[in-house]
Amino acid sequence: MRHYPPSLITLIRQLSKLPGIGEKTATRLALHILKSSAGEAKSLADSINAVKEKIHYCPVCFGLTDQAMCQICNDPNRNKQLVCVVEQTDDMASIERSGSFSGLYHVLHGTLSPMNGIGPDDIRLKELYERVKKHNVQEVIIATSTNVEGEATASYIVENMSAMPVKMSRIATGVPMGGDLKFVDQVTLKCALERRYEF
Repeated sequence: MRHYPPSLITLIRQLSKLPGIGEKTATRLALHILKSSAGEAKSLADSINAVKEKIHYCPVCFGLTDQAMCQICNDPNRNKQLVCVVEQTDDMASIERSGSFSGLYHVLHGTLSPMNGIGPDDIRLKELYERVKKHNVQEVIIATSTNVEGEATASYIVENMSAMPVKMSRIATGVPMGGDLKFVDQVTLKCALERRYEF
């Protein structure tokens, strides 16, 4: 990489710090930026700065927003008595893209993971409990991952909210639509059988 000017090498190194971007991809991106017009490069730099300066967590759901409150929490047509608990903001985005949920969200920003030193105080659990108590929430849907940490977090939430007058539910897991049973892993099949429903 020594054959590139120092400023270009710096840009390549910065880009390669992004998740999923190796040195080759970072080099291609840096060269693309170099070849683009000054206006396009400035727009890219300005948009990065704007994201860092304006984006913050919504004080209600802890999703991302550049307003006082996020668009979902601000929407009068959303069911405010129904709250879906997710691990990260991209989980919320996935559910929104499905178009199948009309309630509000609560983003934990992680899961319980004692092995990694992440306990109940390190994610947004306290805020969830306070929200349910104060805002007449009728149902909490837990949509954490089905890995060990996600299941542990779901169980912890259910246990800690058992005394609250709120319905607790978990998103369904199991065989995907159009899935062929011979290609489904054993853990997924086990969950599908345990969480079967009656016609």
